[in-house]
Amino acid sequence: MMAKKIALLQIFMIAGILVGAARASDDVATATPTTARQGLLAATDTAENDAGSNDSGSQPPPVLDRRDRIFYPGDTERPKPLLRKLFLNIVFDQEEIFTSPFHANRHNAVEWLLPTAATGGLIAADTHIANAFENSRGQVRWGGRVSNIGASYTLIPIVAGSYVYGAWRDNAKAREIGVLGTESLLDGLILAGVLKEAFRRNRPNEKHPGDFWGGGTSFPSGHAIQVWSIASLLDHEYKHKKIVGVTAYSLAGIVSAARIAAQKHFASDVFAGGTMGWFIGRYVYDTHMSHLAHKHSSLMPMVVPQIDPLQRRYSFELVFGQAPHH
Repeated sequence: MMAKKIALLQIFMIAGILVGAARASDDVATATPTTARQGLLAATDTAENDAGSNDSGSQPPPVLDRRDRIFYPGDTERPKPLLRKLFLNIVFDQEEIFTSPFHANRHNAVEWLLPTAATGGLIAADTHIANAFENSRGQVRWGGRVSNIGASYTLIPIVAGSYVYGAWRDNAKAREIGVLGTESLLDGLILAGVLKEAFRRNRPNEKHPGDFWGGGTSFPSGHAIQVWSIASLLDHEYKHKKIVGVTAYSLAGIVSAARIAAQKHFASDVFAGGTMGWFIGRYVYDTHMSHLAHKHSSLMPMVVPQIDPLQRRYSFELVFGQAPHH
């Protein structure tokens, strides 16, 4: 009984982490995609005026945040700066994720309490939910096969293929999804690995199923974290094409249910993992869009002074995948 109470307290803390990740994304990435675009164009206009004044003694804009130090023009095209940026961004992401419980306050209390209550309720109902399935050999086999859609060895080649396609066809959106998708997956893999080791919950098909600190790797579901992070990223990237989000979330839901059917996870494992994954996908997207709105000191001296109307149109297409409306 005492172990179960301790487990519930630990789950409440983890639910706080996953909601805090969302709050961290709101704090760090306050700009929406619309304001990000406006900020980028405003930076361009300012630089054009500065270039026209021929003020060679002017200083470059100050660094606005830590990520400005790793921003490169064309960083989704050149492998070396891209890999460096990806690595450092993941370091910054992990810092935000794991320190997010310390950002809790009365303004975001509801966002912390709802997932906490849902996770706790599912833990109490895990056994009943698992027994509601037929749990036949065929169900377990097919559940395992379907859930492989959410495995890292399936998703990583997909996002890598998106980047390769974008580089081949000069498609900025495909390149961006490849880069941000990789960042989301790696963020999720690190988070899942740390939490699995911390809670060591036994899987449904192991001895003493559902016990915490029993040596298992059930909580949270890594498949759910990864597939929901990609689904969230795609939904935010294509927010004006609802079919993309509906399709992505449907696949994520199928994978999550398949993990339960395959007796690899309990419902609470999948819910917690899926929620974390959704927040990670949104966080990576929002942080990227907020960063694009900054007047980057590394970008402006190299690109902006040479912009003419045609180049400006191309730059907009490169970043956002579409031309501005005049």
